[in-house]
Amino acid sequence: MALIYKILSRDLWTRALADGVFHGASIDVTDGYIHLSTAAQAEETAARHFAGQDNLVLVAFDPLDFSDTLKWEPSRGGALFPHIYGSIDTAKARWVKDLVLDCGVHVFPQGWKP
Repeated sequence: MALIYKILSRDLWTRALADGVFHGASIDVTDGYIHLSTAAQAEETAARHFAGQDNLVLVAFDPLDFSDTLKWEPSRGGALFPHIYGSIDTAKARWVKDLVLDCGVHVFPQGWKP
């Protein structure tokens, strides 16, 4: 199965690494689940929800690592988005890459999409 992705600030990810667990960004805590995206959804997620924000990272996860807490639920335009109900052990991250802001547009790392 393809990877799923979380976009978040580098500072928030650094704090999660120190704790060994990611409890979610403020929107995740408010909504009661951690918002993630598929490869097909991540660029639009960045543009819509992180417009103009710098100092971001893209964290990749294998959905098979979340069999008990992952739910695919309709969101934007009825598309199914991955949501994690609970916290994420930071050791489950497959990789973490910078999400660079260039002239107001997020530049995703080369080769990030399978």
